[in-house]
Amino acid sequence: MLQGIKWGLAACLALASGIASAQVDVNAFVRKDQFEDIKLSPNGEYLAATVPLEDSTALAITSRAETKMLATFSMGKNTYVDDFWWVSPDRVVIAVAEKFGQLDRPVPTGELYAISANGGKPTILVGYRIGTQQVGSNIQQKKSEQVSAELIDSLPGDDKNVLVAIWPWADEPYTRAERMDVFTGRRSPVARAPVRRAHFTTDNASAVRFALGAGGDNVSKLFHRARDGDEWKLVNDEAVTGRIEAPLGFAEDNRIAYLQVEQSQGPDTVVAYDTVSGERKEVFRNANVDPGTVIYSNGVRDVPLGVFLADGKWSTAFFDSKAPEAHLYRSLEAAFAGQRVRITSSTDDGRLVLVSVSSDRNPGEFYIFDTQAKKAEFLLARRQWLDSEKMADMHPIRLKSRDGVDLHGYLTVPRGVSGKAPMIVVPHGGPFGVRDYWAFEEETQMLASAGYSVLQINFRGSGGYGRRFHQAGAQQWGGAMQDDVTDATRWAISEGHADPARICIYGASYGAYAALMGVAKEPALYKCSAGYVGLYDLPMVFQRGDIQETMSGETFLRDWYGDKAKLAAVSPTNLAGQIKVPVFLAAGGEDKRTPIQHTELMERRLKAAGVPVETLYYKTEGHGFYKPEHQKEYYTRLLAFFNRHLGGATAK
Repeated sequence: MLQGIKWGLAACLALASGIASAQVDVNAFVRKDQFEDIKLSPNGEYLAATVPLEDSTALAITSRAETKMLATFSMGKNTYVDDFWWVSPDRVVIAVAEKFGQLDRPVPTGELYAISANGGKPTILVGYRIGTQQVGSNIQQKKSEQVSAELIDSLPGDDKNVLVAIWPWADEPYTRAERMDVFTGRRSPVARAPVRRAHFTTDNASAVRFALGAGGDNVSKLFHRARDGDEWKLVNDEAVTGRIEAPLGFAEDNRIAYLQVEQSQGPDTVVAYDTVSGERKEVFRNANVDPGTVIYSNGVRDVPLGVFLADGKWSTAFFDSKAPEAHLYRSLEAAFAGQRVRITSSTDDGRLVLVSVSSDRNPGEFYIFDTQAKKAEFLLARRQWLDSEKMADMHPIRLKSRDGVDLHGYLTVPRGVSGKAPMIVVPHGGPFGVRDYWAFEEETQMLASAGYSVLQINFRGSGGYGRRFHQAGAQQWGGAMQDDVTDATRWAISEGHADPARICIYGASYGAYAALMGVAKEPALYKCSAGYVGLYDLPMVFQRGDIQETMSGETFLRDWYGDKAKLAAVSPTNLAGQIKVPVFLAAGGEDKRTPIQHTELMERRLKAAGVPVETLYYKTEGHGFYKPEHQKEYYTRLLAFFNRHLGGATAK
């Protein structure tokens, strides 16, 4: 099935051979997935899928019965399909994003397009590119608007209209909810938010009921109203309660709403909020992690039923264990034991569901499951050229920091290895609100296939472990966040997982900062360090890059980075003299998040201090390298660097 897509848009993805034992087949890991997201149409007749291309993604629609491609949507370089929704049995609305490198999440442009399953020209509904030549000759033109839009409700039963949130292009805009025709883009007003930068939530009758937003001070406020046209009432003010409350959706009665609520201690909870009486009842709490992605009912309406949990490996938790969807998940989880199961979409009658199955060793497979016949039909695999049996296991770990804080993370061990092994410590990027997960990671598996154990720790400041843990990372550059990485490394040594004479530290973006700070603060702990698209001079962040360009960005820098005058002391560029091990640096000349000047300055300071340093620059790359040939050269150089200092395998 979907052969038309596989050998049409993705024809360039030829099958690769297995991974060699003596050398690493870098090509097998840098090749993009055949598909990313796939969704089933409401009537089950069609499938829509996003297909990665070299520097963009395309959307393709195929007929299930005839397994042929019917319609496609694609744009230019660096432009991606951010998300897409079946808004009727044969109409798809598409949100577009732009990406500044493979390590940055695509940034939504605020544009919405639509395409019909039976083909025809894609229609641009709202966005700044209307009326320009940038959208391509096959996209219908309209009047350009200086606004951004996001879909908030597909209006089940209405095949012509949807509800969208409209954000005027201003520093701190007041959002509007509008009804939009998915064929013409014509809009009419429905509601105006009482708070800036607001996101709306509708009930099961498609009435706009919640508005969650914040001004330039980044203080969250949640408003509610009983019905369309009523006055907004303040439900939660972070400045008063000290917490953020976010609506997840409504129960079938449209009276009870589910909120994710931060706690002063421990992870977030989910509460059932009676919008009439104001009564709150806790329906979910986990001792270690926040609720993850919400699990909604199958069919027409999206009623919250449970959540995914990333407590070590993935699991599911339901507010009502007797719900039909809960039984369905339990059956699928038993059938695909040891893997993460996720229903991505379903038909309106709930009979057919599209199921995603993945794990630490499985990049992802898709099945169509008939809930009545109890039969699963294999659809496709994201990376069929990789053998999951040859991939490494990712083990959840837990340890105590030096000051008694619980830390969670993952240890990936090469196949067939036991006991002490050469290790690479990989702090994640971000750093705030980001975390590592139990999942298939190309880079981690590449390093493991070269013979290295890989240690990843969710240091304080990471997301997913509650408000207090998240905020504990604020202004801790080179402090507690760095100490957590050090403590995890020493834990791996003490537990016999790592050879203390063969450990390097490596990361990207913030992870690159932590990699250079790691060897500056602990010169005897690591044998080498590598930084990819990193930031190394913290005061520079206040002048260069894209964070400080808005009022909320300036607030973020002040709250989370701290006093600019004090940050020089915890900048690797000023600590080069303390670094005693070889360093490898790589950066892109078009990086808007961590400009190349960070790396160039770090290189100069290391050379002045007599530290051996290797570099790789691509002037046309951004916050991560796009081009496959650049990625291959980068990882070939990186593996050679680690080989010289740790003894692992090199690239083919």
